[in-house]
Parts: sequence; structure tokens; C-alpha cells
Amino acid sequence: MKKPFIVKGSNPAAPFKLVAYRGEGMSLLAMNWKGKPPKDFVGFAIEYKEPKGDKFFALKNRLSFPGVDGEVVPNILSTRLSPIQKFRWVHFPRNPHLTGEFIYRVIPVFMNTGDELSYGESQEAGIELRQETYPDLLNVTFTRGFVSSQAFVDRYGHDDSVKTLLPAKAEEGLTFKPTHPKADEALAWMGFEAREAILKVLDDAIADKKAKVFVVAYDLCERELVNKLKKLGSRLKIIIDNDGAHKKKGSGENQAEEILVASAGRDNVKRHHMGKLQHNKTIVVDGPKIKAAVCGSTNYSWRGFFVQSNNAMILKGKKAIKPFVMAFESYWENDNVAGFGKTASAILTDIGLTGLKAHVGFSPYASKNSLLNKIAKDVSDKTSSSLFFSLAFLYQTPGVIKDAVIKNAKDKDLFVYGISDKKGGGLDFLKPDGSRAVVSPAALSKNIPQPFKSEPKGGGGNRMHHKFIVIDFNKPTARVYLGSYNFSVAADSTNGENLLVIHDQRIAVSYVIEALRIFDHYHFRVVQQEAKKARKKLQLKKPPRNGKEKPWWLEDYTNARKISDRELFA
Repeated sequence: MKKPFIVKGSNPAAPFKLVAYRGEGMSLLAMNWKGKPPKDFVGFAIEYKEPKGDKFFALKNRLSFPGVDGEVVPNILSTRLSPIQKFRWVHFPRNPHLTGEFIYRVIPVFMNTGDELSYGESQEAGIELRQETYPDLLNVTFTRGFVSSQAFVDRYGHDDSVKTLLPAKAEEGLTFKPTHPKADEALAWMGFEAREAILKVLDDAIADKKAKVFVVAYDLCERELVNKLKKLGSRLKIIIDNDGAHKKKGSGENQAEEILVASAGRDNVKRHHMGKLQHNKTIVVDGPKIKAAVCGSTNYSWRGFFVQSNNAMILKGKKAIKPFVMAFESYWENDNVAGFGKTASAILTDIGLTGLKAHVGFSPYASKNSLLNKIAKDVSDKTSSSLFFSLAFLYQTPGVIKDAVIKNAKDKDLFVYGISDKKGGGLDFLKPDGSRAVVSPAALSKNIPQPFKSEPKGGGGNRMHHKFIVIDFNKPTARVYLGSYNFSVAADSTNGENLLVIHDQRIAVSYVIEALRIFDHYHFRVVQQEAKKARKKLQLKKPPRNGKEKPWWLEDYTNARKISDRELFA
């Protein structure tokens, strides 16, 4: 029986609506007041209870009401005392792997003229967050991607800690050994479910002594993963990119090639770069006990696992792996654009997942099978409600996808939210009001105003590495485009890439929650910097006490885009 991935609170006496959404190891809570809130409403307290637990734990908030004489309170308090002044919140529970329902309780908080807090009728919603999106069929997974975060600082320290967890350069990746006292815990936390799921596929392949493994890797310089590939011996066949830095003397990819030639044999290791890049990140296991395929945006590198925001999709079953095996064979035999473009892999193919409409295609495509314009037309002409995206280099890559996104952002009837990584490590935000903000995560990580701490920079290079687009997540027609494919002309006609198109609302919701948590994470850092420049304190707002003061929620009821945000989710 399929468990619901969207659950509504059912207390008619509560003055607000609650909708809980299932994400991958996380949940989205969305609230919407019935009518307009009273002026003394100061936010929501949020509590949750783990499956089979007997206690509710309150979420905490770093922002507090002003202390004595208006000073910033440095303590992190329960949301019962420091309520959340937002109408939606993404939550990472401590133990998301637990089987059963997580019960969320959301309580409206009020403040009287004496600054005393009181509480109204609550809403509750129970939702399962089990790890597999569709058990034994398909699993969406993400890396955490938050080296620059308050959570990382609290758990593992600042920049000096990063040096003990991550190699300074990619070419050091196969010999680097972390020295941080909590290295195992930290790397598991940073890599989150994507790293765990990818390594488990390889562990299962190692255990299945008759399984054959086919890998196509762009970056290949993470020690633990290469060591697992080494254990496969001659059961492994692998293609490694050799474009640009990957072919230079001493590169991690050259080192990996040498290691794997020794373990798998020269005939089982190949280097090529198609027209420009062999940009796939795929692992296929074909054995009597395990049949699985890994795809998505996650490179097999330290940055791919532990620094960047990435996704990996795990597909299971004989039918599901068939197009991936066929694509590997096509790449092996055709290491050029003209040859591969004529193969059956260079068209969209049904993945064969029971109950799911899902297709996969592999680049480079011949011109008659090109997908870029078709995707742009879907984005531009067929988006009817919302568009979410997380796309590396969008604003640095002129083309039809960028044009389609900009067109939709100008449409007042559509809700458009997105983030794009720039060359050099900056980030582009496309806000719901249609405006853009360009920021540097490295600059945002320092000089953060109280009560927040400075954060690690996380090194240079890409920070947001996803490549996905979600259309109309809140409708039965929801669909997701994802893979290694960068939605550019090069990705379509020159590089080796994978692109999946999945029509499924549960999967669309998972990717939307990921988009929201990334966007909100970095957008708040913009708010922090703006507050510092304006010499404003980051604090919760008390209710208005005179005609000049406004309630914290006013913009959510007067700004058209913020109204859409509030109503779209709840």
C-alpha cells in the first residue's frame, strides 16, 4: 500500500491550515491562516514526535524576540518561545530512517501587550519519511550540500575543521585521509542519503560475486568509492572522462585509472570525452542478486559527495537497468558524437518502472532526436502552475531554457523559484517576485551578524551542482527533468550525458522540497548581509504597538508573489 506523501491537518478548530509534505530525509510543513491573522499573532511553534516515540520535541530557532534594551539574544530557543515567523518550514529530523509516521504538531503563538506568550489550537499531521521513495523500485537521494551552515559549525567547527575533513585539491583525493576526530560521523552527515545509497549499491555488487558492474565517471577521485570499485576486480568495466584537467599528469582520474587497470585489467578500463565531456555519473550493477542503476548529478569526488548540493537516483530491476547497460555498451563502442548519436541509446526510452511513467535518454543526440527545444517548449508553453529549478550555469549559458525560465518568471499567474551556480562559485537566485540576486557564498559565510556564527567557505568551485527542473509539482501532471544533463546545447549534442523525464507527483514533491531548502538556506544569508549593511538586528518582530508598526506577516498578505507562495503550498 502506498503511503501518502501529502497529509493535511484535520483540526477544524485550529485557526490555520497545515499541510505536511514528504521529502527525502526531510519534510516540508506549510501553514495558511483561515482568513487574515490577528495582529497579536507572532508565529508558529513546531514540535515533532518520532515513530513509536512517546515525546514531542520542539524545533529550535536561532532568532529570538529582543532582549532587555533591545539587544540580540544569543541563545537558541524552542519555537514555543521563539516561534517561526514564516508560513512554511523544511525540517530535517534526527532519525529520518525510522519506519513509521513522524507526527508534527504546529501551534499558533500570540503575544499580549505585556510581552507574554499564549498558544492557540494546534494542527497535527503524520507522515512517513522512510528512505526509499518507491521501495525496491526507485529512490531519490540528495547530498546535504551545507558545509557553509550553522549546523556544520555547531557540529564540526569552522574552516580548520574543513581542512581535516576534505582534501585541498582533487588530485589529493585518492590518498587523503581525514584526521577530524568526528570524521566518520561528519562525512556521513555531509554526504547524507546520496552517498550512503551509492556506496550501498557498490557494497551489494561486491557481495554478489556474479554481478557485473558498468561505470561511466566524469570526476573520479574519492578514495572510498574507488577502493570499492577496486574490490570488484575483473567484474568491473569503466569509462573515465579524459577532458581538460582530467587528462593532466597527476590528476585524480589518471590515478584512478592506474589503480583500476591493475585490479580490473587494461581491457576493462577506457578513457574518452565524446565531443567535449564524458559527463555521465552512472553505475550499473547486473547480477543475480542485485540489478540497480545509479544516475543523476553526483560526481564521484569529495566535492560531489561532501560540498555540493547534488542528487542521485537509484533505479532497481531488470527492465530499469536495461537502457543503462545498453548505453554503456554504446559509449564503449562509440567514443564520438557521430557514432553514438546513431545508436538506440540516443533517444528517450521507457525505463520500465511498474506504475511510473519514466523515460531516460543519453547524449549526444543526433539533431533529429534533440531534446533541448522540446524541454524548453514544455517549460515555456505547458507550465500551468509552478516552475522550480536548480541548474548549474543557467545564466551563463544563453539558450532556449534560459529564455523559457525568464518568460515564465514574468508571468504573474505562475510561481517561479530557482537557483543557479555561476562560474567561479557565485550563486544566482530567481526570486518569486521575478527579480534576481547574485551572491557569493564565500562572502556570505563571514561577518555574519549576531546571533549567527561565521561559516566555512567550503573551498572554491561549484556549490550548487544540481540539474533539475520541476513543472507543476502540485498537480497530477507534475513532472521532473533530471540527470547529469546541463540543459545546454553542449549537453544535448556534444557531451556524454544522462537525462530522465519522470511524470510523478511524489517524485516532483521530493525535488521541490530540495529546491526550497537550498533557496531558503542561501536567501537567508542574503537577508543577513542586508541586515548588516543596514545596521539592523536579526530578531523576531513583536506585535505592532502603534499605528506605525506593522505585523511580521503583512507582506505575506499584501505582496502578490508572497500570497502565491503561502497559498501554493497550504
